Amino acid sequence: MTELSPDLATPQPASRPEAMADVPGVCEVPLTRAVVQYRGVHEADLPEGRIEDIGLALVLDGSFASASQVLDLGSARVKQLDLSTELVVLDWVYEPTLKHVHQLLRAAADPSAQGRQARRALAPYCFDLAMRVLLRAGYGPLSRPILLRIGFRDICRDLDLHEGTSVRIAMGRGRLARARLDFDANALVFGTAFREPDEILEDALRGAFPSRDLRRVVPSEGAEGISYQVRFPLPLSFAEARAQVKETREGLAHLLARFEPHRYRALQEVMETFGARETLARLHLREPREQTQPLSGPPNLGGAFVH
Repeated sequence: MTELSPDLATPQPASRPEAMADVPGVCEVPLTRAVVQYRGVHEADLPEGRIEDIGLALVLDGSFASASQVLDLGSARVKQLDLSTELVVLDWVYEPTLKHVHQLLRAAADPSAQGRQARRALAPYCFDLAMRVLLRAGYGPLSRPILLRIGFRDICRDLDLHEGTSVRIAMGRGRLARARLDFDANALVFGTAFREPDEILEDALRGAFPSRDLRRVVPSEGAEGISYQVRFPLPLSFAEARAQVKETREGLAHLLARFEPHRYRALQEVMETFGARETLARLHLREPREQTQPLSGPPNLGGAFVH
């Protein structure tokens, strides 16, 4: 019988890639070149996110998942994220693409005229890359939150452009509600500073979203105010997702017309002149072969049996 050499007879611990040494048991490959979906759990920032970000990022340096350097493909901003948990990788880019992005970032840091030109080219290039990734990924559970975020971002730009991705509604002196989209729960959340239920806001939500499940969320403790949820059914196709974005836009416009009629009329004039933003119209994703139709009214049993 052949004897094993001492080196082979003694089990040797498998060496982990240095890239993920700080996150044992999570991943065995570096994340550099990955296009990832990130959420609030990955960053300490505004609860609703920033208006330019789309939650889809290219990992520039993923040597350590707990401190990865990424480039958001909506805002073209370099961010530091913790990608060690709940990570969704949608795609990978080729090495030449990553090198080109690094070249654009280095050029954009130059204060000269060439730097300004590189900064103007960076954001469109990044967003075009995001569109190509979404086209390859298609519509599904992984891409749905990103597509809804892009659609809601358009609404915020049209109705209430500011740093955060939310729509603020002033309901009177000192009474403000802030609407943001919870992409995981697929619910429109209206945050308030109220400690007691607000009957006027609740009645307005019923009028703006008459066919939706409305919920009041009362915090169990702390100084947080009551919030309200408008729950949407899960959109199973890209067409349903676009219909949800359209319904969200119409509902928020209804609230603005009720509480801030002067602001609503000014916004309406602008959109009638320039049109509403609809970035999702640029995407032509494959729809499922089977088409669904809602069942309404009593079943028609005529001709059900042949004699």
